[in-house]
Amino acid sequence: MINQIPTLGIANNLVCWMLLFSILPVCVYGQNPSEKRRVLVLTDIENEPDDAQSLVRFLTYANHWDVEGLVATTSIHQKEQLATWRIREIVEAYGKVRENLLLHEEGYPETADLLDNVKEGFPDFGMRAVGEGKDSEGSEWIIRQVDADDRPLWVLVWGGPNCLAQALWKVKMTRSPKELETFVAKLRVYTISDQDDSGPWLRKTFPDLFYIASPGTHDRYAYHYATWTGISGDYFHGRFSGADFSIVDNPWLDEHIRSKGPLGAEYPQTTFLMEGDSPSFLFLIENGLSDPENPHYGSWGGRYEYYTPRLQKHFYGPEPRPFWTNAEDEVLGTDGRFQTSNKATIWRWREAYQNDFAARMDWTVKPYEEANHPPVARLGHAAELDVKSGERVKLSAKGSSDPDGDELDYEWISYREAGTYAYKTLVEISDKDKEEATFVAPPVTEPETVHIILAVTDRGTPALTRYQRVIVNVFP
Repeated sequence: MINQIPTLGIANNLVCWMLLFSILPVCVYGQNPSEKRRVLVLTDIENEPDDAQSLVRFLTYANHWDVEGLVATTSIHQKEQLATWRIREIVEAYGKVRENLLLHEEGYPETADLLDNVKEGFPDFGMRAVGEGKDSEGSEWIIRQVDADDRPLWVLVWGGPNCLAQALWKVKMTRSPKELETFVAKLRVYTISDQDDSGPWLRKTFPDLFYIASPGTHDRYAYHYATWTGISGDYFHGRFSGADFSIVDNPWLDEHIRSKGPLGAEYPQTTFLMEGDSPSFLFLIENGLSDPENPHYGSWGGRYEYYTPRLQKHFYGPEPRPFWTNAEDEVLGTDGRFQTSNKATIWRWREAYQNDFAARMDWTVKPYEEANHPPVARLGHAAELDVKSGERVKLSAKGSSDPDGDELDYEWISYREAGTYAYKTLVEISDKDKEEATFVAPPVTEPETVHIILAVTDRGTPALTRYQRVIVNVFP
């Protein structure tokens, strides 16, 4: 069951969002949905087990993106060492199961191409690796890949971002301001907190850089406050309740992940928390829920809002400008109690993303007919509707289907935080567990938006979920 959630967003007024996007470079944030997103990973792999865990999951979704780099870097946890060998080891395990993955979905990249994209950053900590004479194979590769294509490049930072910082430092020092502006506009950054001091430098030095982060440094306990801990950090770092911890714990992972062939064998035991870096790419999975150019919409990778956060003790220092950072959802937990936190923006989807991973690990070892495959969620109407206050709105999932012929279950979710309409209770959806549902548009005094999520779940094993989002523009 997918939890239904009320919404306590930071920005709740449509005018505010219109103003926000009038000042952002919207023209470069758009993307043709038929194109794959370009992705480059910076990882301090082997500082602890979770990077290796995330890379295993990442590779099972590698057909969703153009994977343009897997770069070994340093971090606060691994200041002068690189573990490029570990990236190659896991990619080579992927190579042993790639043909089986292709039985289930097309588009998985050639192993040789992935190996060619494995690079190394500069083996030093933070800003010590930024400046004259600090170019590396990794920083040069970032510059090359940004220049090679007009599509945005998503840089997913699992460790320290100093390799990206060096690339931007060099472009700033060697190109005109206009050329620098063009270069920066093609970057999208999602960092897992500040794992060195180059993150704050990037945000300050490049104020137009698209940046998603829960800011702060580990030695000041920043991870306790970070959105990404919602992936699995119930008892370590995140310290929250309400989610089903059993499906992110080692016994579940032993059964559903580690037991599944050569790639599963590369998934290490959890030491602190499972896959702290995975939200950065769960955010990009093509499941019908995510809209990465709009982080405030929410997805498996969390929900973020655009503002300048106030200074907190776990920060490196004051933040000089707005970026995409922590937001809160209110979620009905497995304990029957509502929980309100930024972590809830991720753990609310936990059953769905864990089942999805388990199914993809099945794909690495099973023939098509013995595995489950995600349903296809469709809307029987437009994805954006214009309605009047008080109007009864019809919702339809007609046309949804399942490739395995499994029966489908439907859930219509009022995602309060993702919209602009501020209201105490959820929009009441009639027949919310049916293929067709309705709701009455709420009273408004000015145009507002309401987000309704269609979740379609099959009855296969494990049960898999896909989504469609309906944005309802409500007029007085």
